[in-house]
Amino acid sequence: MRADTLVTGGVVVTMDPARRVIADGAVAVLDGKIIAIDTAQALRGSVEATETIDASGHIIIPGLIDVHAHAGHGLVKSMGMHGGARWEDICGEVYTQASPPAFWYAEARLAALERLRFGVTTGVSLLGGGDTIMRTDDPAHAAAHCRAVVEVGTRSMVAVGPTRPPHPRSYAEWSDGTRQRYDVGFDRQFQTCSEIVDAWHDTHDGRIQIAMLYPVLRDEHERDMTAQDYAAACDQVQRIRAFARDRGLVFTQDGHWRGSVRRAEKLGLLGPDALLSHCIDLHDDEIALVARTGTKVAHNPSAIASIMGRCPATELMAAGACVALGSDATAPDRSGDMFRHMQQAMHYHRTFFRDASVLPIGKVLEMCTIGAAQALGLADRIGSIETGKAADLVMVDLRKPHLYPPNMPLHRLVCFANGNDVSSVMVGGRMVLRDGRATQVDAADVLNDAASQAAQMIARIGAAADLELPADFWGEKGHQR
Repeated sequence: MRADTLVTGGVVVTMDPARRVIADGAVAVLDGKIIAIDTAQALRGSVEATETIDASGHIIIPGLIDVHAHAGHGLVKSMGMHGGARWEDICGEVYTQASPPAFWYAEARLAALERLRFGVTTGVSLLGGGDTIMRTDDPAHAAAHCRAVVEVGTRSMVAVGPTRPPHPRSYAEWSDGTRQRYDVGFDRQFQTCSEIVDAWHDTHDGRIQIAMLYPVLRDEHERDMTAQDYAAACDQVQRIRAFARDRGLVFTQDGHWRGSVRRAEKLGLLGPDALLSHCIDLHDDEIALVARTGTKVAHNPSAIASIMGRCPATELMAAGACVALGSDATAPDRSGDMFRHMQQAMHYHRTFFRDASVLPIGKVLEMCTIGAAQALGLADRIGSIETGKAADLVMVDLRKPHLYPPNMPLHRLVCFANGNDVSSVMVGGRMVLRDGRATQVDAADVLNDAASQAAQMIARIGAAADLELPADFWGEKGHQR
């Protein structure tokens, strides 16, 4: 059997239907696809590979999948995070008034490189600040993001959509240091989304996917909006939902809680191609609705929303729903390290039930591999190490003090590893991280560009003060004893 690459000698965690774990395993890859999985001894004798990678001392897992994160946040991160709603205000101002395509390109390369270093080969990226401000005034911003992801070599599902009424909203573009403002309405944003789908969906060997997004409509929106604006929102979300169905796209919403799933069901938004994020404090009938309609849930255990309320992820899964893990990164106090979020998920639900057996280790790994692929409608392509699927492989170095002694590797992986233990990553059969170094981009160039664009953004909105330590940084009484 001929192969381009044979990865051999590591513990192979397939995440296939039988959940096979091969102690001294090997994976053969040809033309970007997995063509064989077996013991190292069996494949060494039957496979003639152009390159053989020795993964001894490593555990080999499918590429990790992050089902909920935000484009743009990587250059804003923790700015103003101690000032109440200041961080969200900064995001809104940046994403409408201070983020030309060069900003989105620099941020996407930085975020993709972060994901790559952490073994996250596929991630959802909402093109803007949650359900409030999306950068869909012009397709150039999404194009910049997509180009950057392709350069780094990871996969991205880019969620685009309009802002919530009232419309129009003021946006701006920068050229030669000057700002030009213009108003943007729903129709323009919808047209932008359509152009992004036409240009980018399922391109570059499937590495770029486009999803449609519309802001969550909750009780307070009906209460606080004018009747005209709320009626417009209901019409708009149904148009976006119909477009997603017509084009075969995932439809996603960010920020469901406390009755909003009922409202979504009445608007006809639920279904197997819908992915609802956060889903905190759902009522029992909403849990049943999610399960009955096949709607997917993005659970973000490290997010601020999970402090404000609890996502009943375990109850949803018990009811038969597909629940996958998201990072909600990068904002304002969390990274895209899915190992961190697996560990957080286990502690989050075990603390709630006061039961250390809740959310088993294998289940939480499923939630960011094959379960996450199912949530994105991509389980026929990625999420497990099976023949015919894309060769998205992550090699985690177990030869570390915190991962030793060399036994119970799956327990070590989920309970003790962090993203920096990832040594090499293959995406679609291509080695995009080798021995901790990106192969397709210059990491120093990515970092320098990110720093430059962040500095320009801060100057544009006059936010230098938001970088300072707040008065209560060391606690109410400061550092004095």
